[in-house]
Amino acid sequence: MQFGYTIIYVADVPASLAFFTRAFGLQQRFLDPTAVYGELETGATCIAFAAHSLIAELLPADQAHSAATAQVPTFEIGLFTDDVPAAYAKAVAAGATAVTPPKEVPWGQTVAFVRCPDGTLVEICTPINR
Repeated sequence: MQFGYTIIYVADVPASLAFFTRAFGLQQRFLDPTAVYGELETGATCIAFAAHSLIAELLPADQAHSAATAQVPTFEIGLFTDDVPAAYAKAVAAGATAVTPPKEVPWGQTVAFVRCPDGTLVEICTPINR
Protein backbone atom coordinates (compact mmCIF):
# COMPACT_ATOMS: atom_id res chain seq x y z
CA MET A 1 0.00 0.00 0.00
CA GLN A 2 1.01 3.60 -0.60
CA PHE A 3 -0.83 6.67 0.67
CA GLY A 4 -2.26 8.40 -2.40
CA TYR A 5 -4.20 11.47 -1.29
CA THR A 6 -6.52 13.03 1.23
CA ILE A 7 -9.87 14.22 -0.10
CA ILE A 8 -11.73 16.99 1.70
CA TYR A 9 -15.44 17.22 0.87
CA VAL A 10 -16.56 20.81 0.38
CA ALA A 11 -19.43 22.83 -1.03
CA ASP A 12 -17.34 24.64 -3.67
CA VAL A 13 -14.26 22.85 -5.04
CA PRO A 14 -12.89 25.75 -7.16
CA ALA A 15 -13.27 28.15 -4.20
CA SER A 16 -11.38 25.78 -1.88
CA LEU A 17 -8.59 25.32 -4.44
CA ALA A 18 -8.33 29.10 -4.87
CA PHE A 19 -8.25 29.67 -1.12
CA PHE A 20 -5.43 27.16 -0.56
CA THR A 21 -3.49 28.84 -3.37
CA ARG A 22 -3.92 32.32 -1.82
CA ALA A 23 -3.48 31.30 1.79
CA PHE A 24 -0.74 28.68 1.57
CA GLY A 25 0.86 29.12 -1.85
CA LEU A 26 -0.13 25.63 -3.00
CA GLN A 27 -0.75 25.39 -6.74
CA GLN A 28 -3.72 23.73 -8.39
CA ARG A 29 -2.70 20.50 -10.09
CA PHE A 30 -6.06 19.40 -11.49
CA LEU A 31 -9.71 20.43 -11.69
CA ASP A 32 -12.13 18.17 -13.49
CA PRO A 33 -14.37 19.78 -16.15
CA THR A 34 -17.47 19.54 -13.96
CA ALA A 35 -15.65 21.21 -11.02
CA VAL A 36 -16.65 18.51 -8.51
CA TYR A 37 -13.07 17.25 -7.98
CA GLY A 38 -9.72 19.01 -7.85
CA GLU A 39 -6.20 18.54 -6.53
CA LEU A 40 -3.38 20.69 -5.18
CA GLU A 41 0.28 20.13 -5.95
CA THR A 42 1.79 19.09 -2.62
CA GLY A 43 4.49 16.59 -3.57
CA ALA A 44 4.18 12.82 -3.71
CA THR A 45 0.84 12.86 -1.88
CA CYS A 46 -1.74 15.46 -2.83
CA ILE A 47 -4.57 17.22 -1.06
CA ALA A 48 -7.75 16.86 -3.09
CA PHE A 49 -11.20 18.42 -2.81
CA ALA A 50 -14.49 16.89 -3.90
CA ALA A 51 -18.00 18.26 -3.86
CA HIS A 52 -20.50 16.94 -1.34
CA SER A 53 -22.62 15.95 -4.34
CA LEU A 54 -19.87 13.63 -5.58
CA ILE A 55 -19.61 11.62 -2.37
CA ALA A 56 -23.41 11.48 -2.21
CA GLU A 57 -23.28 9.65 -5.55
CA LEU A 58 -20.54 7.25 -4.41
CA LEU A 59 -21.72 6.23 -0.92
CA PRO A 60 -25.01 5.10 0.58
CA ALA A 61 -27.04 8.05 1.91
CA ASP A 62 -26.42 7.14 5.57
CA GLN A 63 -22.63 7.18 4.99
CA ALA A 64 -22.22 10.35 2.90
CA HIS A 65 -21.94 12.86 5.76
CA SER A 66 -19.78 12.84 8.86
CA ALA A 67 -20.81 14.03 12.29
CA ALA A 68 -17.91 16.50 12.52
CA THR A 69 -18.54 19.89 14.06
CA ALA A 70 -16.38 22.95 14.36
CA GLN A 71 -15.77 21.97 17.99
CA VAL A 72 -14.87 18.33 17.22
CA PRO A 73 -12.93 18.05 13.96
CA THR A 74 -12.46 14.60 12.47
CA PHE A 75 -9.09 15.46 10.90
CA GLU A 76 -6.66 18.26 10.15
CA ILE A 77 -4.29 19.09 7.33
CA GLY A 78 -0.72 19.72 8.50
CA LEU A 79 1.49 22.01 6.41
CA PHE A 80 5.22 22.37 7.15
CA THR A 81 7.02 25.70 6.91
CA ASP A 82 10.15 27.23 8.41
CA ASP A 83 8.27 30.49 9.18
CA VAL A 84 5.05 29.67 11.01
CA PRO A 85 4.23 33.28 12.04
CA ALA A 86 4.47 34.54 8.43
CA ALA A 87 2.45 31.61 7.04
CA TYR A 88 -0.18 32.06 9.77
CA ALA A 89 -0.50 35.78 9.01
CA LYS A 90 -0.77 35.08 5.26
CA ALA A 91 -3.51 32.49 5.80
CA VAL A 92 -5.53 34.83 8.05
CA ALA A 93 -5.10 37.69 5.56
CA ALA A 94 -6.41 35.37 2.83
CA GLY A 95 -9.59 34.66 4.79
CA ALA A 96 -8.77 31.86 7.22
CA THR A 97 -10.18 32.09 10.72
CA ALA A 98 -7.48 32.35 13.38
CA VAL A 99 -7.80 29.45 15.83
CA THR A 100 -4.47 29.30 17.70
CA PRO A 101 -1.60 31.73 17.11
CA PRO A 102 1.93 30.38 16.67
CA LYS A 103 3.49 28.86 19.77
CA GLU A 104 6.32 26.47 20.56
CA VAL A 105 5.23 23.12 21.94
CA PRO A 106 7.25 20.92 24.34
CA TRP A 107 8.61 18.65 21.58
CA GLY A 108 10.27 21.62 19.85
CA GLN A 109 7.83 22.31 17.04
CA THR A 110 6.24 25.69 16.38
CA VAL A 111 2.53 25.25 15.64
CA ALA A 112 -0.49 27.39 14.79
CA PHE A 113 -4.03 26.53 13.71
CA VAL A 114 -6.44 28.18 11.28
CA ARG A 115 -9.83 27.16 9.92
CA CYS A 116 -10.43 27.57 6.19
CA PRO A 117 -13.64 29.08 4.79
CA ASP A 118 -14.78 25.54 3.87
CA GLY A 119 -14.34 24.48 7.52
CA THR A 120 -11.09 22.53 7.17
CA LEU A 121 -8.77 22.74 10.19
CA VAL A 122 -5.16 23.42 9.14
CA GLU A 123 -2.11 23.11 11.34
CA ILE A 124 0.76 25.31 10.15
CA CYS A 125 3.93 23.98 11.73
CA THR A 126 7.64 23.47 11.54
CA PRO A 127 8.79 19.93 10.74
CA ILE A 128 9.39 17.68 13.75
CA ASN A 129 13.09 17.17 14.35
CA ARG A 130 13.60 13.44 14.74
